[in-house]
Amino acid sequence: MKINKRALICSAFLGAGLISSQAFSQTVRMDFSNEYNANSIHAQGDAYFIERVKELSGGSINITLHTGGALGFNSGDHFYAVADGAVEIADTLSGTMSGIDPIFLLSSLPFVVNGVDEARRLYEIAKPYYEAIFEESDQILLYASPWPPSGVWSKTAIDSQTDLRNLRIRTFDRNGTETFRNVGASPVSLSWGDVVPQLATGGISAVLTSAEAGANASFWEHQNYFSAIQYAIPLNMVHMNKDSFERLSDDEQAAIMEAARLTDTHNWAAVETRTEENYQVLSEYQVTLNDPVSDELIEALSEAAASVVENWLESTGERGMTILSQFRGE
Repeated sequence: MKINKRALICSAFLGAGLISSQAFSQTVRMDFSNEYNANSIHAQGDAYFIERVKELSGGSINITLHTGGALGFNSGDHFYAVADGAVEIADTLSGTMSGIDPIFLLSSLPFVVNGVDEARRLYEIAKPYYEAIFEESDQILLYASPWPPSGVWSKTAIDSQTDLRNLRIRTFDRNGTETFRNVGASPVSLSWGDVVPQLATGGISAVLTSAEAGANASFWEHQNYFSAIQYAIPLNMVHMNKDSFERLSDDEQAAIMEAARLTDTHNWAAVETRTEENYQVLSEYQVTLNDPVSDELIEALSEAAASVVENWLESTGERGMTILSQFRGE
């Protein structure tokens, strides 16, 4: 029988192409939404996670990080966007999910934690409660992404309660709005994407956020002072659509969860040194740093914050009492 060499060669190429196509099609592609810019501590943590996933999965999972709200989602959109599968993974400011459950306001309760170690311990205590809420909406909590301590960026110096009166200050969740209203300011709750435009147009004259966030957004173009009131160490949370997770192989699921564990450790270590790095940047841009702030200012803010913690405990009931009692060693 005469063998058609040309046909055999074509068949071989066809088979190789089919194998290559099958291998390519097995690569899982996912999108990851983050409303902060690529230089932020959160985006850097997310990039670390993506690299670990790539390594641990042998390249079978390809995650694309979209920073600066490039997908059209901000933190306030993320919970339902991930639940509905509009995006597979998101990095979300915890307090923006308070409408889902007030437990998400825990990390931004004013003057509850003193330093990063305490913030981490509070998170570990509350983590099972967070996980349960995500689970109820077909999501998985992957890891936390802590902010450096929140302070106040302003055009003029803030040394006392008098300096806060009628101050148009941006707050990032319900806790901040209530605290600064109690102290006599005029707080405005804004998502991150709206902050710089409002500063530029004079809609606000101060911002409650970290030195980190202000440095990444070049606040020195609009603000001359940063007051380190050590208000809170709020968390972002990274969560994933459960159906997208369960479509992965067992090995791929294990890669995701191990990468999340490694990233959680990485993020808590990174935030330890971030404030000092941020302060160096502020110095370079002639931002006046007020650290420590006056006892008078802290006393006024602490008094204003007392009802905020009480209201949170009332809204969360037994869960909130259990978390704070365990945290305080009661």
